[in-house]
Amino acid sequence: MSDVVGISSSGLRHLGGIAVFTVLVACLPLVTSSGVALNFVMMALYATLIAQAWNILGGFGGQFSFGHALFFGTGAYIQAIAQLQGSINAWAALPMAVAGSAVVGLFVGALTFRYGLKGSYFALVTLAFAEVFRIVALSVPFTGGGVGLMVPLRESAGNLQFPSRAGYLWVVLAFVTAALLVTWWLRNGRFGAYLQAVRDNEDAARAVGVNPFRVKLAAIGISGAFMGSAGAFYVQVFQYIDPGIAYGAGTSVEALVAAIVGGMGTLWGPLLGATVLHVLSDLTRNLFGELPGINMVIYGVVLVLIVIFLPRGIAGIGLSVRQLWAGKGSRHG
Repeated sequence: MSDVVGISSSGLRHLGGIAVFTVLVACLPLVTSSGVALNFVMMALYATLIAQAWNILGGFGGQFSFGHALFFGTGAYIQAIAQLQGSINAWAALPMAVAGSAVVGLFVGALTFRYGLKGSYFALVTLAFAEVFRIVALSVPFTGGGVGLMVPLRESAGNLQFPSRAGYLWVVLAFVTAALLVTWWLRNGRFGAYLQAVRDNEDAARAVGVNPFRVKLAAIGISGAFMGSAGAFYVQVFQYIDPGIAYGAGTSVEALVAAIVGGMGTLWGPLLGATVLHVLSDLTRNLFGELPGINMVIYGVVLVLIVIFLPRGIAGIGLSVRQLWAGKGSRHG
């Protein structure tokens, strides 16, 4: 983060907020041993991680992806295959999963950004890549085909398998904190300024010396890495992965909807959006049971309402209220 320049008081407050958030959540297992509460927080953090991964590329870079499950599934499969077929320890497999997902991100970015694909074209290409990877995973033997892969339960911290949700909570919290710090860097650093300049006006950014291709390529690599870490985490928690879970549309939709609902291009928006959607998901499950597709319906309704009434997302409520009051004041003046 050496390119951070002129940190404002707001930037320092946000940095302090990340520290406070991390400490408070880390202390939660010391306060309660409730499996229900810890599982809720763990899954909310998991949802935050995939939303923040999408936010790096979609919110700050303006490159909307409909196929972020591509990176999630790659990380998940690398994590599982490394243990099952490579006899590699789960902790050692983790950086391999993260790096592998980043490489896939760079590959997709090199193909799409080199030819200037953006907007709906980029979104559809990412969706197509995820579908291609899903079909490949169904066809090749080392992924287990349609049956999937199951990681044996060998419960110990050394195997990245914990006897309670507390251990998993701390692991995903570490990923979320890293994602928050990267997002903070994007808000306050030179690279983040370049990325947002490319998002706002690519031609103008190029005119002042910014290389849009390199900037967007770096962004999709970082985004893919965090999405891959979420996939690896999923495998360790549930000890199972198949092509539908890995590359299905559900993960991509959850990531983008949480980021949009919370507020794209913001620090805390993905956390807020993921938490709200996770609460709604749990309430829906309690009311309707495991009704197929009900989560997608809820996500769709919430997304439409947010786009209509809160276009800046939940994180933008304060700004919208301040602008409303400022408008009233100027009219009275």
